[in-house]
Amino acid sequence: MPVYEFCCPVCGILEKRMKMKDFNVKKIKCDCGKIATKIPSVTTFELKGGGWYASGYSK
Repeated sequence: MPVYEFCCPVCGILEKRMKMKDFNVKKIKCDCGKIATKIPSVTTFELKGGGWYASGYSK
């Protein structure tokens, strides 16, 4: 399950595991009772193992 980030005016930033089908959900009810809005998340990835261009595959 992917993790989505939401911003609550009381609690601040929170992470919530949700199903892929819930990707378009923009607002959720926070544990404090306020409405938290979805915020953009920064993602990254790392190439592990051999055979990648960065590890000399092109030579």
